[in-house]
Amino acid sequence: QVQLVESGGGLVQAGGSLRLSCGASGRTFRSYGMGWFRQAPGKEREVVGGINWSGGITRYADSVKGRFTTSRDNAKNTVYLQMNSLKPEDTAVYYCAADILPKRVLVPTLLKDYEYWGQGTQVTVSS
Repeated sequence: QVQLVESGGGLVQAGGSLRLSCGASGRTFRSYGMGWFRQAPGKEREVVGGINWSGGITRYADSVKGRFTTSRDNAKNTVYLQMNSLKPEDTAVYYCAADILPKRVLVPTLLKDYEYWGQGTQVTVSS
């Protein structure tokens, strides 16, 4: 069993920044890629980005490319999502998730490729 706990969400003005953290426990964190997703009210959950198991490859949705950056600290079993230049349309509940497969080279973007999910953290961007 894997437990993922997100933190760092909150209310921020447009143009501001937030850093989300996702702490993992329960299996060998360093062997699995991690993804970030978000879900706005009335919308489907969508991929934001992700990082592979080694940290050497990251991937982002076009809507956040250049503004969001994900990184990981395997010593702390934690993955981060740095969000800059936030926009009102970034408002959503943000989730981290763990890849089903260990040591996958690339970063998957489909929900079905992720096995464990955190409880989510709310990010609200005011205009």
